[in-house]
Amino acid sequence: MTVIIARLGDGLSRRTRVLLAALFVVLLVAPWVANDYLVTVLILVLYLAYTGQAWNIMMGFAGQLSLGHAIYVGLGAYISATLFTRFGVGPWLGFLAAIPVAAACGAIIGFLAFRFGVAGVYFAILTIAFAEFARIGFDHLGIVNASAGLFLPVSQYTHNDLWRLRGDPTLFYYVILAATVLAFMLCRILLKSRIGYFWLAIREDEQAARAAGVDTFRYKMYAVMISAAVTSFAGVFYAFFYNNLFPEQVFSIVRSVEIILGPIIGGVGTLFGPILGAFLLTSLAEALSSAMTAFGVDLPGAKQVFYGICLLIVIVALPDGVWPPLARMLGVKRPGK
Repeated sequence: MTVIIARLGDGLSRRTRVLLAALFVVLLVAPWVANDYLVTVLILVLYLAYTGQAWNIMMGFAGQLSLGHAIYVGLGAYISATLFTRFGVGPWLGFLAAIPVAAACGAIIGFLAFRFGVAGVYFAILTIAFAEFARIGFDHLGIVNASAGLFLPVSQYTHNDLWRLRGDPTLFYYVILAATVLAFMLCRILLKSRIGYFWLAIREDEQAARAAGVDTFRYKMYAVMISAAVTSFAGVFYAFFYNNLFPEQVFSIVRSVEIILGPIIGGVGTLFGPILGAFLLTSLAEALSSAMTAFGVDLPGAKQVFYGICLLIVIVALPDGVWPPLARMLGVKRPGK
């Protein structure tokens, strides 16, 4: 434990540690001063920050672009929800069951791609294809009610039940906050480890890494499988927070795009970028929705257009994302260094 704590703090300046501690304290006390709407918005922010961190392991660290990450969210959601509704198995045990399934799915995708030289855009297309296969398959799978949707029982609870993930929004807020903090810690530990240095070498120049003796196939497989396993918890959380699952929604390409927007806006390959990107996108999108409601404007698809505009601005003006220049302004080290 001491070694882990030391590794987490290694290379962080005093100012960085103070800012991280302050942010954590603010997030910790937020539900005490915020109303239910703001707590729900913060849950969405942290959910996107968590999934962004999980995707960042695969793309930001190892350089493998996935546009079908919704498949791992869907697997985690359906496995945990099915075990809960059919057999009464709690969500945490369901998560333990989802981890190997999601990792195995990632291993299959990775093996087919890396063994046969599928890379770049073609690898991204392969991930989309697998997500679509999953959507079609679950759309016809009777045990999960196919296209009719899988619904979790909703009851009025006099107290929060952490074991069964039943309760008010505050319970879910602290669960996803803890998950996001743990994902951040995991990513930092991985990035500072031997495997992290190999991933960065592969990301920068795979041929040079292979010439230097790095087993690129093995370490790319590690990246895909770890990213898939971590992402599966997002599906467990999604299922028990929203209490309904439809293949068309869970495995949708839109879901995958939502996952990657945070890291791209905040900064791909950075540790804090996915968190900052999730905060910026979600808060600005909610502000836009509130403004449209206040003025009585109803424009279908306005949020998607807004996301596209944000993405365009960042790509043109800040190709490395928002976090690297902001980190320099704050006088802290760039994450990942």
